[in-house]
Amino acid sequence: MIHAYKNNGYNIVLDVNSGSVHVVDDVVFDLVEVIEQRLQDKYGTAAAAEDNNGVDEADVKWLLEDVLATTDVRDRYSEDEIREAIEELLELRASEVLYVDDVYENYVEDFQNRDTVIKALCLNIAHDCNLRCKYCFADEGEYHGRRALMTEEVGKAALDFLIKNSGNRRNLEVDFFGGEPLMNWEVVKKIVEYGRSIEKEHNKNFRFTITTNGTLLNDEILEYVNKEMGNIVLSIDGRKEVNDFMRPRKGGQGCYDDIVPKFQKVAESRHQLRYFVRGTFTHNNLDFSEDVKHLADLGFKQISVEPVVAKPEDWYALKDEDIPKLCEEYDKLAKFYIERHNEGRGFNFFHFNIDLEGGPCVAKRLSGCGSGCEYLGVTPWGDLYPCHQFVGNEDFIMGNVFDGITRNDIREMFKKSNVYSRPECEKCFARYYCSGGCAANAYNFNGDINTTYKHGCELQRKRIECAIMIKAALAEEEG
Repeated sequence: MIHAYKNNGYNIVLDVNSGSVHVVDDVVFDLVEVIEQRLQDKYGTAAAAEDNNGVDEADVKWLLEDVLATTDVRDRYSEDEIREAIEELLELRASEVLYVDDVYENYVEDFQNRDTVIKALCLNIAHDCNLRCKYCFADEGEYHGRRALMTEEVGKAALDFLIKNSGNRRNLEVDFFGGEPLMNWEVVKKIVEYGRSIEKEHNKNFRFTITTNGTLLNDEILEYVNKEMGNIVLSIDGRKEVNDFMRPRKGGQGCYDDIVPKFQKVAESRHQLRYFVRGTFTHNNLDFSEDVKHLADLGFKQISVEPVVAKPEDWYALKDEDIPKLCEEYDKLAKFYIERHNEGRGFNFFHFNIDLEGGPCVAKRLSGCGSGCEYLGVTPWGDLYPCHQFVGNEDFIMGNVFDGITRNDIREMFKKSNVYSRPECEKCFARYYCSGGCAANAYNFNGDINTTYKHGCELQRKRIECAIMIKAALAEEEG
């Protein structure tokens, strides 16, 4: 399966199953899908035969005759150009970097029955918040339930649960989330200190992170975070007018002027590494590339601005007619990203991160974040959910940190969820990059984790196209 597209002047061909990317000339681009179809029609697959040690001249001959007789490519290129393009495509096929068969499908049954261990927890340390963000999926910190702060007892039990269920995995991830985690800062510190006190005896290493709106951040907290936290996520939506409209305080006042200097200090104190400023764009700011540019101009080097996920009736929800505009914004942003890099003022945009050489392991490619089996969310009172986005839907309570997992059926359901369990992924070129997308979004929009979220898919495909183009452009500059 291949995906051929044009972006920013580049002709790009992605072999979906091998992950190989090719920047090609016009004649190869115009022929790549034609040749794939002809090979499939004749051989039942476009992939090279196992005993194929090179280009079969007979294939070159009949493909050339077929193309000249049945397509209009002959009107744009000479016969020699077409022959050369066919030979190039067949050489790539013989090298198993083009027209590659699906190497994962036969593995999926074993994958679904794999042994899993829990490697990460999201601790909802505070079901409370001092902001009233209009798009908050956590219902302003309440998670559709009651306001509460996690106790030290529950937090310690969560770490004990994680150690007990992590098998031989040494590095364990724990994210302090909310609401606003800094509203429960003393308990955060006690949990971290407890983790440090027990990790060596169990041969574990806790990697703590925290997500904060920054309003309560001070120098003392920053010093502690820089010492103990592997990463910090700083919530800000971009331009002042956008941020303050969507992220007001309880009284309606904005928070931009308060948090920006603090966030800049965080970024510099961490040497522009191990943090993200993280924003959300909505129907209210479809020109979100301007918010990314604004954050870059403020000096931030690690930026993530992501689409809102909201009910269709919400006034700020993305609409079908917004998608073309948003795709244009990603194209604009990709060009800006390249320009800033070439000026020596580059930054890292989370959704343009892509590894074309190594990339995720097979399990990651097929199942994504591992929600429900490798990654769980924990409420302030210790209930376990498949992830923080399911919190509040009691149908998904899997157990608690004191008694462990009691709903193995939920764990098995998530364990068996992958790109092959989602029919929409079968023909999608992005499936091994997004791993089927977010299970919570799929459930919330379709009532089934083995479906996909339409808007998320459309925007993810565009981001991947931009990310690959950026790789091609930067490689050209460096080459």
